[in-house]
Amino acid sequence: MWENIFQAIDEQYESMVHTRRYLHQHPELSFEETETAAFIQQTYDRLGIPYTKNVGGNGVIAILKGGLPGKKVALRADFDALPIQEENEVDYKSKVNGVMHACGHDGHTAALLGLAEALLPFQDELPGTLVFVHQHAEEYAPGGAKPIIETGILDDVDAVFGTHLWVDTPTGIIQTTKGPFMAGSDRFQITIKGKGGHGAIPHQTKDAIVIASQLVTSFQQIVARRINPLDTAVLTIGTFESGNGFNVIADSAKLTGTVRTFNREVQERMIEEMEKIIKGTCTGHGADYDFDYLKGYTPVINHEKEASLILQDASKADASLKTEEVAPVMAGEDFAYYLENKPGAFYFTGAQIPGHHYPHHHPKFDFDEKALPHAAKTLIQAYRSYQEQS
Repeated sequence: MWENIFQAIDEQYESMVHTRRYLHQHPELSFEETETAAFIQQTYDRLGIPYTKNVGGNGVIAILKGGLPGKKVALRADFDALPIQEENEVDYKSKVNGVMHACGHDGHTAALLGLAEALLPFQDELPGTLVFVHQHAEEYAPGGAKPIIETGILDDVDAVFGTHLWVDTPTGIIQTTKGPFMAGSDRFQITIKGKGGHGAIPHQTKDAIVIASQLVTSFQQIVARRINPLDTAVLTIGTFESGNGFNVIADSAKLTGTVRTFNREVQERMIEEMEKIIKGTCTGHGADYDFDYLKGYTPVINHEKEASLILQDASKADASLKTEEVAPVMAGEDFAYYLENKPGAFYFTGAQIPGHHYPHHHPKFDFDEKALPHAAKTLIQAYRSYQEQS
């Protein structure tokens, strides 16, 4: 049966590409994905697979109950896009101004829908129950995973697996690791409140740009000198906004950025050290400040047994696939919340287009569509492996 399922997935390739390109042309931002959710629902209506809509927001959960006893396993795909103006010149270019699928979520959705259709003829032969989790709002905290979990709809699930099409990795390679895999992802905003004035009379001002610039420089010492070198952390300033005239000293400045960590102790130390530096610098200049810190997604911590199934068995789905156990990455993912509640694992499906090396969240991001069946096959292989080892 399983070889026939893998063949059926290959036969869904053109359909998956068509779905992916349609979704790519019609992207929707986090928490606004009503038309995308409707498209997913229409697909399950056509297949006759029951589903629940509006789960935790715009989430869609479909159920395919096998004919044999077994475990209940969830497979997750996200479907939101990003506020990015696409720069690719392709037939399937985004038709929505300023919005783009620049991370591969259109591909995740296409692969999961293609998998559902491929499995339908084999339903009576499948062990256990498949739960197809179509999640909204992965890109923007607080995200869609937590509200879906909080509905209780996944309470009776035994395990959960998910994959991310990954353009840093060549097509045909599957990557994951046991334990910490992706970092916790926080964001912050700092507003410096100084005193503006004429550019020729600096001694009568409290220059917000100078103060903010010192913060940018000083922050780089936190990871280098205040965090144990055996721990991992990243602090990045993403925006610096201030000033409106060449001869005007700004009275305010705003910094935004992100902090990435793998454990709560380091996260708290980062916040503490940032606060010390902000307070000390502003006090020294006689300025005030606001420091808003949002704790975002927790780290993605794979369960050892389930991650091992990916590494050991992915090639059973397709002999051309190779697996690699890799070091953790500092990108964040709200798949972390599923793994806090259930056993499971998250992994990367290589999808790099040769000669087109634009990273995730870039205006020219794109991925190799040949990776779509790889994603579908390895997801159902993870399901199979979990059933067989349980």
